Amino acid sequence: MTEPFSLPPSQLEPWTLRRSQWALESPWCSVRRDEVELPDGKVLDDFYLLVRPDIALVLPVTPDDRVIFVRQFRHGAGRILMELPAGHIDPGEAPAVAARRELREETGYTSDLPLEPIATIRDSPVKTTYLTHLFLARNAIATHAPNPDANEDIETIVVPRSEIAGCIQRGEICVSGSLTALLLWSNGISISGAG
Repeated sequence: MTEPFSLPPSQLEPWTLRRSQWALESPWCSVRRDEVELPDGKVLDDFYLLVRPDIALVLPVTPDDRVIFVRQFRHGAGRILMELPAGHIDPGEAPAVAARRELREETGYTSDLPLEPIATIRDSPVKTTYLTHLFLARNAIATHAPNPDANEDIETIVVPRSEIAGCIQRGEICVSGSLTALLLWSNGISISGAG
């Protein structure tokens, strides 16, 4: 019997934070300017980080094996995108509670089953600090009218599970958190611990 694979210990050293100040502060997205010292002694005095609340994302699956998506205009991309329901986690709110709230608000769907954690990931750890918590909601059914935030104009799209691979191949699903959740779920993989 072969031994399970294990990674060798890292020889890398972390950077040292020397100074930090806010370049821009906003409830939804702030920018922090850090001065850091690299392990070789080099100092970077203008390393900017995007600081925003963590995100809860939910992959809702109906009893007949269809997946609920939302479609909305995304200004950063300059186009309408299809993705899984997601949103910011409020201060003091548990990620699973936020995932249930976002599912109901954005789609009107709810689930009477406990949400199943899929993974906690980092979308862009070079310049951002937030985590994205991915959940699976089985037995999702339409129970309410959608009630999105005032600045959200959202369409609900229901896609048979058998059609998701084609949507990905055609670029109709291209948002990283949604792709990660779908690919992990379709392969029966869940990841424990924070990303």
